[in-house]
Amino acid sequence: MDYATLLQLLDSTLRLATPLLFACIAGLYSERSGVFDIGLEGKMLVAAMCAGAVAFLTGSAWVGLLAGIAGSMAFALIHGITSITFRGNQLIAGVALNFLASGLTVLAAQSLFGQGGRTPPLTGAARFGELTLPFADALRPVPILGPLYAEVISGHSVLVYAAFGVVALTWWVLYRTRFGLRLRAVGENPAAVDTAGISVPRLRFTAVLITGVLCGLAGAYMATALQAGFGKEMTAGRGYIALAALIFAKWRPVAAMWACLLFGFFQALALRLDVVEAVIQVKVPGAFIDALPYILTVLVLAGFVGKAIPPRAGGEPYVKER
Repeated sequence: MDYATLLQLLDSTLRLATPLLFACIAGLYSERSGVFDIGLEGKMLVAAMCAGAVAFLTGSAWVGLLAGIAGSMAFALIHGITSITFRGNQLIAGVALNFLASGLTVLAAQSLFGQGGRTPPLTGAARFGELTLPFADALRPVPILGPLYAEVISGHSVLVYAAFGVVALTWWVLYRTRFGLRLRAVGENPAAVDTAGISVPRLRFTAVLITGVLCGLAGAYMATALQAGFGKEMTAGRGYIALAALIFAKWRPVAAMWACLLFGFFQALALRLDVVEAVIQVKVPGAFIDALPYILTVLVLAGFVGKAIPPRAGGEPYVKER
């Protein structure tokens, strides 16, 4: 594999890892607060449909982004009311939202546009364009580092850079702020948090709504940057892969970033079957390469990457003692 091909793989890795990263960090907030969220997939799907539809109708990717966040937050609010207010089973609620999103998004897109559950292709300002970072063209001739900066680091949409900014912000929030301390505490021992006079439901609702915002960014990115519009089931299991990456990272933001990049790299490989065959000198079935991210997901969930201990109060509704 030559250097130019490697740069193309790395460039694709960043693009494909971005929705995983948004969704993974979204799940981190929710699960750190003690609310397990299987519904990341559904929130992303709703956000993608809302963002694609509104971006096409208004001609603005930014308005589409806001619509995607609003749609995802609506689903997050439903999940919060079900799991926190009514103390329902968090896993079943998440799965139900995924099924609801799967059918609702296609129905809404078909009703609006009549194109088989798709939105029309997005063009111009309805899509997020690529940003050229400072000095990218000037540094391109520099051996090794110049092409890396110009072709891999530069040239992405604003949401790609925002995803990595979210990782840094999340690390700071979790480990350097009072809110982060309380968020981690409510996922481990909500009774102690309640005893300190802090509202457990309010903290958990805040975390669930943050999850909605980040899933909205993930879905909007897919519809208005990674692809040119919404398509049926376009998330293709990325919400579940993000959950696997979160478990792989043991609920830590920086480790989650590396896990998502690993999954993104496997997805990039699936798009470059010729590169894989050239490296290993063996004919590889395309279906096997396509399945690699999902195989890795199964291995992670089966515990082959080491024991991952979730927040102790995760999945359990909190009932205040009287």
